[in-house]
Amino acid sequence: MVLENKELFDIAIVGGGIVGAATAFKIQSMNPRLKIVLIEKEPQLASHQTGNNSGVIHSGLYYKPGSAKARTCIDGRHQLVEFAKTHDIEYDICGKVVIAVSQTELLNLEKLYQNGLANKIEGIEKLTREQVKEIEPYVECLAGIRIPCTGIINYRQTTEKLCELIKSMNSQSCIVLGEELRNCIHSDNETRVITQRNTFRTRYMVFCAGLQADRLAKKNGIKLKERIVGFRGDYYSLTDKAKSKVKNLIYPVPDPAFPFLGVHFTRMVNGEVECGPNAVFTFKREGYNKTDFNLRDSWSALTYSGTWKLFRHNLGAGFREYQRAFSKRRFLKTLQRMIPTLSMEDIEPTRAGVRALLLAKDGNTRDDFRIECTDRSIHVLNAPSPAATACLAIADEICEMAADQFGLV
Repeated sequence: MVLENKELFDIAIVGGGIVGAATAFKIQSMNPRLKIVLIEKEPQLASHQTGNNSGVIHSGLYYKPGSAKARTCIDGRHQLVEFAKTHDIEYDICGKVVIAVSQTELLNLEKLYQNGLANKIEGIEKLTREQVKEIEPYVECLAGIRIPCTGIINYRQTTEKLCELIKSMNSQSCIVLGEELRNCIHSDNETRVITQRNTFRTRYMVFCAGLQADRLAKKNGIKLKERIVGFRGDYYSLTDKAKSKVKNLIYPVPDPAFPFLGVHFTRMVNGEVECGPNAVFTFKREGYNKTDFNLRDSWSALTYSGTWKLFRHNLGAGFREYQRAFSKRRFLKTLQRMIPTLSMEDIEPTRAGVRALLLAKDGNTRDDFRIECTDRSIHVLNAPSPAATACLAIADEICEMAADQFGLV
């Protein structure tokens, strides 16, 4: 039975990942009198993209100068670090190296370095092979760049703290877990948000739905030509014997034609070292096992022309990613390009994450962040990496939209 909540909320936020939590926190901070409800379909916060990523605080190195990704990543990084300091969140600004192991990668490394300069990344510097080895002794490469402002953080802990602070600012605001949005019914002055258990009344809405962003946008009347397609990323971890071979973060030079950063090494806040992720098409948007399947998700992706065009554009790289997904030896071979002394006994399979890509019909990914408004709602349609790093800056932009559209903050 669905129960009607008699409380009228000023704003309902759908999605309990870090972008939804940061948005609720920022809106509540700017106007503590507003009554906010955050609705998350899972029984805990940060269950999908937020809680299953690498935990990296990105510098802003990779993104086109002037883009929303570059702007919000750099601003958001500073805000995130300050938030972590203030609220005792686990984090470490440990720095990372990006390394080139071939002549072609040397050319792309220089382009990456110039992009970092254009984005005013603090402390970025070129490294010789010998200088890289001073930082990461087990790495073999031709050259590298060091980005000292990159870090690691516990994003799940950050999300939980953001929501805890929302409730402390206004006791009438609430976090609702384990309730999935089923429908939105609009009237002149309010929207009824219907879950499987409750109906919540709200004046305005913000959707931060990640892997379900396109579906909820359409459910709320947004005419969206693009479609979300999920890509699973598998991780291995280094054994206790091998962990000493990685000091902090080690990244390859990314393939500019492939929309992912490549398999890398990440020393996590708990001291573990993860290797990954790869990137393979998943037959279930929220499927974290290699054989997970969902008919609706598969039909949605495989009947969409953009999916097949993306496959064709990245045929060779995509085939190699699938080989790695089902072969520990091939995964190891990729890691050995950076650290040749790793062996099969040094790595063990661990977890996986799924990333949402908003694909256009021509097969191109909507590379920049994308947020759209209606009279009564705001939709975060595309927020891939570095959205976790940029969450507080993205939330600032959503607050500005809410002020302009709704007059709320």
